[in-house]
Amino acid sequence: MPSSSSSSVARLVLSVVALLCLAQLAIATSVLEEGILPSYHYGAPIPVECMNRSMETGEHIQDAHDQIQWIPFPSCNETGKPLEFHYGIETELNCTIPFIDDPFFHLLEFYVHSDAPLACRLPSRPPAHVERIGEKPIDPEFIPLVFALAGTLQLSHMHISTHLNVLLHSTPKHHIHPHDSGVLDSGAAYSTSPLSHMAGSHTRRLVIGGPLPLSFSVRWFPTPALPKTEGKVEWQGMGGHIYASTVFYAIVAFLAGALASGAYFFGVILPKRLRGRGLGGATPLGYGMNGKGVGNGWGYAKRID
Repeated sequence: MPSSSSSSVARLVLSVVALLCLAQLAIATSVLEEGILPSYHYGAPIPVECMNRSMETGEHIQDAHDQIQWIPFPSCNETGKPLEFHYGIETELNCTIPFIDDPFFHLLEFYVHSDAPLACRLPSRPPAHVERIGEKPIDPEFIPLVFALAGTLQLSHMHISTHLNVLLHSTPKHHIHPHDSGVLDSGAAYSTSPLSHMAGSHTRRLVIGGPLPLSFSVRWFPTPALPKTEGKVEWQGMGGHIYASTVFYAIVAFLAGALASGAYFFGVILPKRLRGRGLGGATPLGYGMNGKGVGNGWGYAKRID
C-alpha cells in the first residue's frame, strides 16, 4: 500500500514538472514570436510608400523581377522627409510639396481625373529586430492606403482639394491605453469639400512649377470597426475619452445598486433586528412592552411620582 501511494505521488510530481516545462516553452515561444513580429509603440513613425507610375500612361512600373516598384511619398517642406504618420497620434499634419515638376503634374492629372489611383501603402508592423537562425526572414506586410485626391482639370492648370482626412485602424486588443502598442489593420484617405474649389479655403490652383500644400486630419481607431452608439458616431480614436453614455450607465448602475441594498436592508436586515429585541428597545419613542420603560433603547421611561 505505501508503494502504491509513493508511485501516485511520483506520477503527480512528474505531471507538475511536465506542465511547468510546457508553460516555460510556451512563454519562450511567445516571447520569441513577439520579438520576430514586433508592434508599433505609441508615436512610432510609419513611412508612406506609393506606387511608381509612368507619367505617359499612368500605368504602374515594375522592376526586373516583375514586382511593382514602391517609392517614398514626396518629401514635405516642413520636415525635409517623405510623408509619415505616427502610431496612435491624432493630429493636423501639413505637408507642402515645394515644387511640382512636369512629370508629377501629369501624374496629378491622372489622380484627379481618376484614371489611376494614388495608391500607397503602410507597413503593418515595424521592421523585425530578431531573426531565427537558419530560417528565412519574415517578409514585411503592408496595408493599402489609397489617397482619393479630388479636384478639377483646366486647360492650363488644375484645382485640387488639398485637405484630406486620414482614418487609420489598428487590430483589436483586449486593453486600449493612450500609450499602447499595436499593429495596423486598415486605412483610408480622401479629400474634403472637392466642389468648393472656386471659394474654398482648402483648395489650390496648381500650375507646373508651383508648390502643393497638403494638410491631413489624422484620426485613429482601436478596431477595424467605426465606433457607433445608437446611431450616433463616437470619435474615440486611440485615446480613453469618456462618453455621456458611459456616465449614464455608471449612474444607472449606482442607482440600481443603491435600490437593491436599500430593499435588502429594509426587507431583511431591519425586520430581523426588530424581532430580536423589544419594541421599546428598538424605537426612539417606545415605552417598552412591560410598562416599565425602555431598558436599552432610545425610548423614555415613565415618570414615577
